[in-house]
Amino acid sequence: MDIVVKGRKTEVPERFRKHVAEKLKLDKIQKLDGKVISLDVEVSKEHNPRQSDRADRVEITLRSRGPVIRAEAAAADPYAALDLAAGKLEARMRKQHDKRHTRRGNGRIPASDVAVTVPNAARINGHGDIAPQRTAETVPTTRMGPLEVQGEGPLVVREKTHAAAPMSLDQALYEMELVGHDFYLFVDSDTNQPSVVYRRHGYDYGVIHLQPEAFVGEAPGGAGGALGG
Repeated sequence: MDIVVKGRKTEVPERFRKHVAEKLKLDKIQKLDGKVISLDVEVSKEHNPRQSDRADRVEITLRSRGPVIRAEAAAADPYAALDLAAGKLEARMRKQHDKRHTRRGNGRIPASDVAVTVPNAARINGHGDIAPQRTAETVPTTRMGPLEVQGEGPLVVREKTHAAAPMSLDQALYEMELVGHDFYLFVDSDTNQPSVVYRRHGYDYGVIHLQPEAFVGEAPGGAGGALGG
């Protein structure tokens, strides 16, 4: 397996290519995932002076027989960005490696604990037969694509709550790049408004500010604002 290094709208010097080979040790990668097919490193540059502290972006894509693992980071120079992205890649590979290891046997539940640990597990009576289970009241089930929803909606697949210290727009952009998402929710320190910054086509960014008082006494005009492309 070779490491493919390419640049998007920027030249990649030979010195950086050598640094990539030194930073991404193939033997270490193959130890965590012995079925790696390819490893691509893409370097790009943002020419906006306001983003000089994260002008260089490095994206690492690892393809194997399992799921694709991708890690990206932005910094003031490509070497720092590579270090950050490589650290993220290793952390995600270790997580995937540990997950595979757990599936192979670790964490198995002893038979004696199944009835307590596993919900709705079948119970065996004193004669070695499966004991009848109490039937709960029938709950209507609705299928939404690949998911089944029991009872009334709406369907909430995942919910998170984060502490949100007010921050500037530049800081929100920086935080978004760090987590590798296409959007980032924050409270604007200049306006004290709930806001979201998001990545548009290419390297452009957009920002939406919410002004709660504007909706008082009015019928909602839609499910939030559309993230314009």
